[in-house]
Amino acid sequence: MRPDGWHLTEDVDDFLARAGDFLRSRPALHTMALTTTEKLRTRGAGAYGARAPVFGRLERAGTVRAAFSRLPSRGLSLTPLTPERADTLAAHLADLGHRLPYVSADHATATAFAEAWRRHTGAAPSLGKRIRLYRLGTLAPPEPRPEGRGRVAGEQDHDQLVGWCGEFVDTVGEVPAVDADSWADSRFADKHFTFWETPDGTPVSMAAVTSLIGGMVRVDPVYTPAHLRGRGYAGAVTVEVSGAALAAGATDVVLFADPANPTSNALYQRIGYAPVTEWAVYDFACAEQGRTTSRC
Repeated sequence: MRPDGWHLTEDVDDFLARAGDFLRSRPALHTMALTTTEKLRTRGAGAYGARAPVFGRLERAGTVRAAFSRLPSRGLSLTPLTPERADTLAAHLADLGHRLPYVSADHATATAFAEAWRRHTGAAPSLGKRIRLYRLGTLAPPEPRPEGRGRVAGEQDHDQLVGWCGEFVDTVGEVPAVDADSWADSRFADKHFTFWETPDGTPVSMAAVTSLIGGMVRVDPVYTPAHLRGRGYAGAVTVEVSGAALAAGATDVVLFADPANPTSNALYQRIGYAPVTEWAVYDFACAEQGRTTSRC
């Protein structure tokens, strides 16, 4: 039996062999870890850059209690932690010389780790983003449903998808930008897209889902061009991909929404999604020789 504590590895297969059952035990809360490790498992370590990722698991009496991932040039993504465990991890990573641009987790965990990281490194945390995690209960198609139908996107739709994903990124302020040259390395390239089309076959909205992993599918993104909003298209296409996920065997269909956007939050709840938890991203800045840097 391995000793209690945090165990780190750069081998995603080793990590999943030891922590995979833990991640699949709470697929909604562990959605980010499940999709990240699946992408690395299927596409190789180069899927997120040239440098190796780092994974960690917390063991107690031979049982995995928590986990994290750190992708090259990215921050720390955590499963839920108590404040004590967050402090232990922060101390361990600081002792190993890790530098973190940000931490992403459920709000309580992210806050606890951010404070612990400040204590152990001097890095100043600032709340960069808040998002809300939803899980589908009973799917409720909108009434009235807009005219049209859903259609799974194909290779002939590539230019349309690239264009709309680029618009989506601009709309939500996400980086990096997405265009034809960067598509293959973007977070959208391995998603499965569906359009909502009007009766004449014109796409008016889109939604995508991740592959089914551990019974979980995440809807991301949902996008309707600005001039087509307010007509029920986003609700229709979200119901379309959510129902398809359930038909494919998903037990947990989840999505994230900006809590500051009352329109999208109300829409998701009307069609059957219920809030699970608040999510937070804290950015870190530290003082080095009298100047401030965002990479700690």
